[in-house]
Amino acid sequence: MKIELIVPATQENLLNRKKALGPHLGLAMVAALTPPEVEVSLTDENVTFIDFQKEIDLVGLTVTATRAYEIADTFRAKGVKVILGGSHPSALPKEAIKHADAVVIGEAEGIWANVIDDFKTNKLQKIYSQRKQPSLINLPIPRRDLFIDGSYYFRNTISTTRGCPYACSFCSVTSFFGHTYRCRPLEEILKEIETMDYRKIVFFVDDNIVGKPKFAKKLFRALAPYKLKWVAQSSITIARNDELLKLAAESGCMILLIGFETLSQDNLAAMGKRMNVVNEYEMVIRKIHSYGIAIHGFFILGLDGDDEYVFERTIRFAQKMKLESAQFAWPVPYPGTALCESLDKAGRIVTKSWSQYESNVVFEPKLMSRDILQKGRDWVWREFYSLPSIWRRLGITHRYTVPLWGLNLYYRSFWQRRFRNNRDSSKFKPHFVYK
Repeated sequence: MKIELIVPATQENLLNRKKALGPHLGLAMVAALTPPEVEVSLTDENVTFIDFQKEIDLVGLTVTATRAYEIADTFRAKGVKVILGGSHPSALPKEAIKHADAVVIGEAEGIWANVIDDFKTNKLQKIYSQRKQPSLINLPIPRRDLFIDGSYYFRNTISTTRGCPYACSFCSVTSFFGHTYRCRPLEEILKEIETMDYRKIVFFVDDNIVGKPKFAKKLFRALAPYKLKWVAQSSITIARNDELLKLAAESGCMILLIGFETLSQDNLAAMGKRMNVVNEYEMVIRKIHSYGIAIHGFFILGLDGDDEYVFERTIRFAQKMKLESAQFAWPVPYPGTALCESLDKAGRIVTKSWSQYESNVVFEPKLMSRDILQKGRDWVWREFYSLPSIWRRLGITHRYTVPLWGLNLYYRSFWQRRFRNNRDSSKFKPHFVYK
């Protein structure tokens, strides 16, 4: 029996398959959960092409956008059975089953073996769903051998926890994992790290690596002897715990990915992100920087309290604080999130064509037009990743000059390609830019 696991490409990567930031750890885990007598292969369409002529018995797809449905329909037309899983099918299983022979709702552990057994006996069910969250004890080592060498900047990805202790309205993490935060056994994490080439940068894919400070401290102490260089997502709460921050730095933390989201406290309250305090942002950034740790900031533009000046305010703050890198997005009402529910109830979602969700504003902002929001967001990216901006933020004396310049040039190249495909956007300049 042969199974092909597939990561669908984003719209951008369908046109330009290049080196990606990191591989899909979830499907590598699904591969590890597959019985050893089954032959498994994995295709990440973001970095290579799908072989639709390949002789396989079953396809497993993680679903984030319309492209997954297109792939599924193509295989099914050839008589190949298709399984869909991930956050989107978990939120909309009735939609997903129209493009699949079975849908897996929730996490794969405790379900995937049943799917394989049912397929073998021709008893595949339409829906497989977890009755309870699976244990994180004795998880298998993800099949990293299935990743294509040289295709990723961060090949060493690993998970130490699942879930997030918070429940921000725009985030699908809580809807997928539930209102829990679960930690893996420390000894199993270290065992997995020892299977990797940990002389290279390790990327912890946890949604919040400091969600349980007591566990995080134990983890960081255990990591210190390995002399790693690592990157992870974290809430700003790490800066309120000096011991935790110190241990993170001593264990090799290079970059923390932090969701600042907005410079408006009212916006933060509306999205349920009350752990963030705007008046503390400068203190948080300076303290983290004082430990030699770089910051990758996340910002959301076009929230209900944002007018057209949000673009200028946000980029000037990010540049003033010398954030080493950042991402800027508009709110996306993903299925299953509280944001989707509230915008849908208010009649503000303009389309549910999922192909539009990757690159277009799909809701009506309150204080600006959709066109202004889209062009303003693009302007922020272009300005932040201009060469003068990168130079002012990084210079050549940063502790991690080479990888940070590499990351900035990666984002710069990505947006230059996008602007070439959208000349109207590339010429846009907000009328409120200070001269």
